Amino acid sequence: MPAEARQIKIGLSSQNHCNYLEDRMERVAVAMEDELHTESNYEMLLANGFRRSGNTIYTPHCDNCNACQAVRVFIPDVVLTKSQKRLRNKAQTLNWQMKNEMDENWFELYSRYINKRHTNGSMYPPQKDVFAQFSQCDWLNTQYLHIYDGKNLVAIAVTDDMHLSASAFYTFFDPDYPLSLGTVGVLMQIEYCSQTNKQWLYLGYQIDECPAMNYKVRFHRHQKLVNQRWQG
Repeated sequence: MPAEARQIKIGLSSQNHCNYLEDRMERVAVAMEDELHTESNYEMLLANGFRRSGNTIYTPHCDNCNACQAVRVFIPDVVLTKSQKRLRNKAQTLNWQMKNEMDENWFELYSRYINKRHTNGSMYPPQKDVFAQFSQCDWLNTQYLHIYDGKNLVAIAVTDDMHLSASAFYTFFDPDYPLSLGTVGVLMQIEYCSQTNKQWLYLGYQIDECPAMNYKVRFHRHQKLVNQRWQG
């Protein structure tokens, strides 16, 4: 029976301190059935507000908090803001390539990013095996969008590539680069989706109260999943 035609068995995690809002506790609901771990079922689960971490499919299930709202961009109707157009013009000297594996020097870039931007986060200190467990997936086509300034690698956007959509999973970049490479990464993922005839780019969870997670609604035309209905 298709996953969308039946109830999904989930398991609830214990409560932990939220990584994004200091005064909150977090809990996630995990999709338990092995048969859900396929590209087609995951694409359906993305459309219902789920994400993945490694091979684990989850969605926020917090007590008394609904700050996390899934956001996706409708690729055929993308309209850039004035600031995004200016950034795109400034980034014209950059070039990107989608690859099956990361360049050999990826960990040097990743380490600089974590050590400069996320010393209080769960990925600190940077470790290769921890990042592999977090980012890799046995049952998805995960690609790596490499951004270069000349021959110099300045960013990698980990991107799950599916039939109708792509999912922006995680991006790390040169923390000292003069442009906003996080935004550049999304703009280039949008370009990739357009070139490969995707309908949606899933951006993860918008958290209005968290500066590191409140940028997703700046991309138009976006939709937010509110009370299990896509709005926008």
